Amino acid sequence: MILFTAPTPDGYKASIALEELGLPYEVRTLDLAGGEQKRGEFLKLNPNGKVPALVDDGHAIMESGAILIWLAEKTGKLLPSEPRARSDALQWLMLQVGGVGPMMGQANLYVHYWPEKLPAVMSRYQNEVRRLFAILDARLAVSPYLAGDYSIADIAHFCWVRTASWSGVDLAPFPHLLRWKEAIAARPAVERGLHIPESSPVKYKAGESTDNRAFIERTRKLMGLGPRQA
Repeated sequence: MILFTAPTPDGYKASIALEELGLPYEVRTLDLAGGEQKRGEFLKLNPNGKVPALVDDGHAIMESGAILIWLAEKTGKLLPSEPRARSDALQWLMLQVGGVGPMMGQANLYVHYWPEKLPAVMSRYQNEVRRLFAILDARLAVSPYLAGDYSIADIAHFCWVRTASWSGVDLAPFPHLLRWKEAIAARPAVERGLHIPESSPVKYKAGESTDNRAFIERTRKLMGLGPRQA
């Protein structure tokens, strides 16, 4: 297997799953700032031009959620086989793919990158992230993991929840979610996966700190956005 990836939350979903499952794979790191993900060779694997993508014996898989399902089905691990339990795990996975990831991504856009300061828009997405976190927190108050046992649903959510401060959202009001995040972060395979291809260039804390300023400017250029208004 060949994993095409970069140090992003979605990229880490794939590397963590591969590490958890103990599968052999090669890593091809894409230079997102250089636009490698938008070039013809990669677009043949992933027409959407984003990471990650996985090639397994010549079969190309795009979209991080689809990659997680492929790996789980390939190995019979991290996804229950009993129909109702499987449905539960897939429902929680889809909440991340369709909800938590997109809402946090939009919050990040308006907190850090958008040239105009639009507080109402920023608050709209941050509040939606908080609403979704409350759903996760309520679930984790009655279950150690989102679908009972540790699964690809937990991997998917963890990779985004751990970055909450970058979206300007505090995890303190969500104690069960915080407990869950810390438990998953302590897993050896998760720690390994978060360093493939390398640890994130973002220091996950609120605000445009000195550590993050260069990353923010590179990302703005990548998005085709101008400098932030004072």
